[in-house]
Amino acid sequence: MSTDVFKFLTVPRVMPREVPVQVRVLGYDEIYGDFEPGQSAEQAARCLDCGNPYCEWQCPVHNYIPNWLKLVQDGRIFEAATLMHETNPLPEVCGRVCPQDRLCEGACTINEGFGAVTIGGIEKYVVDEAFRQGWRPDLSQVKATGKRVAIIGAGPAGISAADRLARAGVQAVVFDRYEEIGGLLTFGIPPFKLEKNIIGTRRAVLEGMGVEFRLNCEIGRDIEFSELLRDYDAVFLGLGTYRFVDGAIPGQHLPGVHAALPYLVSNVRQLLAGDTALAEPHFDLSGQRVVVLGGGDTGMDCNRTAIRQGAARVSCVYRRDEINMPGSRREVKNSRDEGVHFLFNRQPIAILGDDRVTGVRMVETRLVKDGHGRARPEHVPGSETDIAADAVILAFGFQPDPPPWLAAHGVTLHDNERLRVGGFGAEQRLPFQTDHPRIFAGGDMVRGADLVVRAVHDGREAARSILIELGLTAAAHAA
Repeated sequence: MSTDVFKFLTVPRVMPREVPVQVRVLGYDEIYGDFEPGQSAEQAARCLDCGNPYCEWQCPVHNYIPNWLKLVQDGRIFEAATLMHETNPLPEVCGRVCPQDRLCEGACTINEGFGAVTIGGIEKYVVDEAFRQGWRPDLSQVKATGKRVAIIGAGPAGISAADRLARAGVQAVVFDRYEEIGGLLTFGIPPFKLEKNIIGTRRAVLEGMGVEFRLNCEIGRDIEFSELLRDYDAVFLGLGTYRFVDGAIPGQHLPGVHAALPYLVSNVRQLLAGDTALAEPHFDLSGQRVVVLGGGDTGMDCNRTAIRQGAARVSCVYRRDEINMPGSRREVKNSRDEGVHFLFNRQPIAILGDDRVTGVRMVETRLVKDGHGRARPEHVPGSETDIAADAVILAFGFQPDPPPWLAAHGVTLHDNERLRVGGFGAEQRLPFQTDHPRIFAGGDMVRGADLVVRAVHDGREAARSILIELGLTAAAHAA
């Protein structure tokens, strides 16, 4: 293994191979390839090996990044994959969808002036290659505890919790209303960011670890929640956020106006169905003038999906400037490269049309700092303009939508309907433990809509708390 910590001076930052724009917009395949084996080692060698690794601390799951970069340099792929899984039950997903520019790579010491180590690309390569070569988690020393935990929601938080519990000898049974695992990893994130066979591989790995999935099963409809409390030692809730933020824009109920999540889900399900017709609506925007309202990653997903559907024009309206966009810089760039037109410092004030949408009325904004958080957009008087539209997508974000059966079991909510759990100012409970001692929760229904990697973190830490509650603290340490 190289001991030259100054490789970054002679080896430039290189990203994995990127599919040319004119090709990638014709389909839904991932736009980034994998590194070649030699490339991954060379890029890993650019790590300065800081005494205080800022990348590790900026990572929400605190991955041992410098350590596994060293293993990659030495070609020890299986060991690198094992080390990645010590902190992150879904590294192949986070390597693809994390906004590394705002997290680990943004904090990389050599980012300014030399270009950050391509941490995300290396993480993705390692796990993909390890799986291809047959690597699987080693649970040969795990002893069954006889404990059973029900997990509601097969999204990133639920999958993460299931992984940690299985490693501690607890039987994890995951319930989900969809026909496949992954939650929004499968049905919300478009395949050009996360191909669905990746989730299929993860499902096979988890089932090999002893995790059981019960799909097409909705709690409260197919099984009563009280049955889970009766039959299992604990329950973890990872239900996510599916209710869109209502912008209360006049005209938003016109035909041709779509909420972002139903639009994305319908498109992914159509792709997964192939030639099989689906009963639910499919929003095909081919040939249409599309306006996406919102500047987060969901808005970027909508932009790029509409491009692939063959929209005549896609415009993205955001009320602040580009620097203040909440979306990943990489995703904004990809949207722009693929032909999306951005209208910054514009706030929609009405959706126009009689029988269906015909346009969006906007007003220009200027940012005003008032000493309370982010600069707020202020309308510029007399600056209203209209943009023609055949379809409008509302991508203002999502809110928790807790099921009504929770209240009957003593689970309390904040005023914004996020679940109250320990570890967020409620120290009398274990982290991610609700008011009911055997019910735990994490991910977006606790935080509000947030990053995949934070949901992964919450599932991991909730599993640790569950093990403590079940009296399996030694297993919690081993996990």
